[in-house]
Amino acid sequence: MSRSHALSRPIWPGLAIAGALALSAQPVVAGECPAGKIKPNAQQMVDHKPVGVIDVTLGAIDLGKQPAHIEGRELRFRKLTIEPGGIVPWHSHDDRPALIFVQQGEIVEYVSNCVDPIVHRAGDIRPEVYGTSHWWKNLGKETVILYVGDIRKDPNDRHM
Repeated sequence: MSRSHALSRPIWPGLAIAGALALSAQPVVAGECPAGKIKPNAQQMVDHKPVGVIDVTLGAIDLGKQPAHIEGRELRFRKLTIEPGGIVPWHSHDDRPALIFVQQGEIVEYVSNCVDPIVHRAGDIRPEVYGTSHWWKNLGKETVILYVGDIRKDPNDRHM
């Protein structure tokens, strides 16, 4: 095929495929509780202690000293490393919203309002908001790494 003929071929099929791929490239939200499995108090609080978890605060900002003047709140960014068999104990997000990014591995969440455990994989983002009480366990053979951005009120709150 001559160069001039190759350049005159329609490019629409290729553009259509590229456009479809671009539209389907959405941020990945972590696994969610299936609609039929949502139930208040489906999981009861458990009294696990942290096991195999390293929680490191990478940075924090006093939001009261920022132009928004959100007094008594801190924006915090952390890295949690959870070894195989590791447990992040039961905690609530009623007063501490957070976003969790699963950077590596696979971890299971046991959330208060879902009958079934929820699996989160590398690349997932999990919003944690008012009404979320839960605990996490690494059931796999690979270390899990989570990055957490949260807004905490109590600087003495050491919940993961």
